[in-house]
Amino acid sequence: MARVIIVAMLLSAAVLGGVLYYQQVYAYYDEVQANADAVMLTSVSTGEAEPIVVQSFEGIDAISSPLRYRACFESTLSLATLTETFVIVDNAEPRVAPGWFDCFDAVQIGADLRTDAIAFMGIENVQYGIDRIVAVYPDGRGYAWHQINECGEVVFDGNPVPEDCPPLPESTE
Repeated sequence: MARVIIVAMLLSAAVLGGVLYYQQVYAYYDEVQANADAVMLTSVSTGEAEPIVVQSFEGIDAISSPLRYRACFESTLSLATLTETFVIVDNAEPRVAPGWFDCFDAVQIGADLRTDAIAFMGIENVQYGIDRIVAVYPDGRGYAWHQINECGEVVFDGNPVPEDCPPLPESTE
């Protein structure tokens, strides 16, 4: 009888572990459809996010977390044009994507940001405390992800909103 109980417990643990793994890696992601404003960058002159023309767009997102957004694309704009026109971000740190979203390699993108890729502000506060960051390579390959900004780090830790940050939306207070 004890063996049956032990086997049942082990099988239950294995099944529940499998369900948990599936939920973390696959379950909540949805494909992001490419449209005219699939990739936006913040203009140096206006401070507003503007769409850029892209092709071969692949994106995923999940409602379970604002940090699960990832995208891969190609742009025909040169890095010279991009750096003159859009806001550059210095502290970009790509977040690891699920293994099955194989166009996005956060470790490689992070390393390349120190050598030849350049990170731009996509949309600041796409959701309070979360910025969309876009990295572009000289050959036109591009990647986008969400990253917690300085205001988000403070507020998400439970501290009051700093003076230089936008006020919290009423829905999050």
